Amino acid sequence: MMSEYRKRRIVVAGGGTAGWMAAAALARTMGDAIELTLVESDAIGTIGVGESTIPPLVTYNRLLNIGEADFMRATQATFKLGIEFENWKVDGEKYFHSFGLTGRDHWSAGFQHFWMHGLTKGHNESFDDYCLELVAAHAGKFAHLPENRINYAYQLDSTRYAAFLRKLAEADGTRRIEGKIDQVDLDGETGQISALVLQSGERIEGDLFLDCTGFRALLIEGALHVGYDDWSHFLPCDGAIAVQTASIRPPVPYTRAIAHDAGWQWRIPLQHRQGNGIVYCSRYLEREDALDRILSTIEGERLTEPNFIRFTTGARRKQWHRNCIAVGLSSGFMEPLESTSIHLIQRAILRLIRMLPMGDVSERDIAEFNDQQHTDMLQVRDFLILHYKATERRDSPFWRQCADMEIPESLTQKIELFRETGRVFRKNEELFAENSWVQVMLGQGITPRAYHPVATKLSDEELSGLLSGLRDNVSKTVASLPDHHAYVARYCGAAETETA
Repeated sequence: MMSEYRKRRIVVAGGGTAGWMAAAALARTMGDAIELTLVESDAIGTIGVGESTIPPLVTYNRLLNIGEADFMRATQATFKLGIEFENWKVDGEKYFHSFGLTGRDHWSAGFQHFWMHGLTKGHNESFDDYCLELVAAHAGKFAHLPENRINYAYQLDSTRYAAFLRKLAEADGTRRIEGKIDQVDLDGETGQISALVLQSGERIEGDLFLDCTGFRALLIEGALHVGYDDWSHFLPCDGAIAVQTASIRPPVPYTRAIAHDAGWQWRIPLQHRQGNGIVYCSRYLEREDALDRILSTIEGERLTEPNFIRFTTGARRKQWHRNCIAVGLSSGFMEPLESTSIHLIQRAILRLIRMLPMGDVSERDIAEFNDQQHTDMLQVRDFLILHYKATERRDSPFWRQCADMEIPESLTQKIELFRETGRVFRKNEELFAENSWVQVMLGQGITPRAYHPVATKLSDEELSGLLSGLRDNVSKTVASLPDHHAYVARYCGAAETETA
């Protein structure tokens, strides 16, 4: 017989984006079925640089029944249609990774096969011309379209997002306790976490504990010692500096990732300010030189002091151990090249909600959670490595190291399959779909040597009609869209007084 359900006591250790995303989703989904407590200290700062997101956050907010315009107004958000990569293939060239589909796929083969066949028939238009989101981004246009015909994400102030979610979570019953965690008590028999003890002496007991303490990983590593897989041999950047500046021009609907001789820089336009940062490898660029570089290239009045971040790319060997689940930076770190940080938080939270135990924690659930989380992180890792490995740059020691490094066999298979056949296969609900891989591989200079024979089934007239029709549809749709900044101002404009 199944035992009667006992209300679970869930304790979230740490606030910030990870902590309040977790609390808001748990409180709104589970309601009175759980007792939810979040512990954080105002004296401990957060990283606060996760400003660029990807489309699944749209779904996440809808699951929480969050009004989009209200959320965007509160977080000074703009719309994001993709990322422009500058200087990655070679210095001086750029390409765009959009959130949309390109062209029209056939069930047997992606659109790239028809486009490649078109090249042999004299249709020399860019692959970019067939993607609505990409063309709209370059034109600085945006609007919601019927039937969700335009795919988008947000560029937002993550600190404000955490504050916005805190209001929701507390309204839904989350209890917040202010204080620093002094120690983590373990049960002498089971080894599970029994309580968090604050510096004030207050003891917070629970059944499940979410470690949202950032790089410190006080619970999952500090108390439970699960270990860490270091991936810096694949992703060698280990430092970042972030700084915010006042906007000097209307915000564009995309993020910029600008490669330099020892890493890359980001520019993320919000409504009233811009997020800027530099990511670098300390083996090839000293911290002070990185600071000089970012300060010499930013635009507009500086609003914040530089925020220095050191990191080691990698993942905890277990994301869920005993009764502790790592969420956010405590679970591992992927540099923000493809804006996956908030997404990985989201995936962990939704996965946990699906696996919340009725009674005792199931070891099968823990194993499944860890396997799925590990798969997510490996797939994101491989996609990030692609940007560094597939490069024609040899102009600095950093880029020569990237070009020459050994890469995981999983990525080698993906690259060589595309190079030989033009094919990409998505596995196990992989985050990045076929079009993402195609856009980045083409952008980084990987050209397929063959394409699917189904493309040759079309007559020359049919092929011409298909390609021109798709391009015309994109062009006409973009021409009908308003300017992005004007649409944002009407739809969710934040007051100028909210810039502080």
